[in-house]
Amino acid sequence: MVQAVIFLAIVLLVPTVIHYYLWRRLVRNTTRPGRARRLGTWGIVVLAVLLPATLIGGRILPHSAEAPLAWTGYLWLAVMFYLLVALIVLEVPALVARVLLRRASRRAAVVAPEPVPVAVGAGSDAGPPEGTPPEEATPAAEPEGPYASRRLFLARTVAVTAGVASVGLVGYGIAEAMGPPRLKRVPIRLARLPRAADGLKIAVVADIHLGPLLGVSHSRRVVNMINELEADIVAVVGDVVDDSVAKLGAATAPLAELRGRLGTYFVTGNHEYYSGYQEWVTEFDRLGLRVLRNERVELPVGVDLAGVNDVQGTSYGDGPDVAKAMAGRDPARVAIMLAHQPAQATDAARHGVDLQLSGHTHGGQMVPFNLVVRATGQRVVSGLGEVDGMPVYVTNGAGFWGPPVRVGAPPDISLVELRAP
Repeated sequence: MVQAVIFLAIVLLVPTVIHYYLWRRLVRNTTRPGRARRLGTWGIVVLAVLLPATLIGGRILPHSAEAPLAWTGYLWLAVMFYLLVALIVLEVPALVARVLLRRASRRAAVVAPEPVPVAVGAGSDAGPPEGTPPEEATPAAEPEGPYASRRLFLARTVAVTAGVASVGLVGYGIAEAMGPPRLKRVPIRLARLPRAADGLKIAVVADIHLGPLLGVSHSRRVVNMINELEADIVAVVGDVVDDSVAKLGAATAPLAELRGRLGTYFVTGNHEYYSGYQEWVTEFDRLGLRVLRNERVELPVGVDLAGVNDVQGTSYGDGPDVAKAMAGRDPARVAIMLAHQPAQATDAARHGVDLQLSGHTHGGQMVPFNLVVRATGQRVVSGLGEVDGMPVYVTNGAGFWGPPVRVGAPPDISLVELRAP
């Protein structure tokens, strides 16, 4: 209960702080008091409310009504993210420019000529009529006036620059995310791989994320791409769905057509637990995927293929158990572990696993978010890495979560080809 409250507080507080910052930079600093500022303020408020409405709406609206809200809310989330990044990057040069403008304004005020007194009364040296208050000299220019105008121009320039950059990046990212996944061929040499398994091909796919924005056409495209590879093993390493079987059963139907010479296998990701994992385990089994739940199979090429539940399963009494999956095995055989999160590699390495295949990170999905992903404990974010001496391969995933945007981390399906020494 305490964790849920803390999570909810963070989810509400962080976007609120970000929107306040955007309001100051994009509305308050770029407008004078009046109608434009009021409209901009209400616009920011509406956008701030849109994010939680999108997250909540995805759980309570019928599937057919989710897409318009999801497109609107998640696209704003992407634009907001890149606006934040762009404005932070521009903070230093904008500060320098403001300092220079202030100094220039002060210098202009110092060198301004003294006002020239004007005699009252044409052709007369007499002073003003008796009882008339003396006139005060008017400065040639108010120092704050030019500075305020230039500062306003600078703020608007920064806002437009950030806006153009963020919209441009999001537009590019939409094309990347909604396009077909790229095929990555990844040769991995394993010191203990038997000759019988040399050239073993494993098609690795993760994070398909079927939901309001990706449906049956996307799953069919993924299946067709995998089947064209004629892989020996198909490994689906979690996060296939973002909702219940009732909503997405039809979208997952093409997975029944996946083909691997030595079988097709699945392990749970964190999103399966958010979406009713027990029903999905049954459904994937019905579709012909062998669901590895803290267990392993011995392949006829001298390789053990093990799979563990996702870490999120711990909250549901269904967590990962590498020891159980590896119990009683012949240590002379090579072991390959399917685990949704790269963070699970530490435990796998401790139990003598030779290679772990994972997803979950999306490669960061939107640079520079990859830096945040690494900070959460995912020691490998994308591609081939190593954890405690064990190779770990992490696919970027074939879909996306949240914003339909990928920048610097294109979607992929990976064909891992094992090589003997």
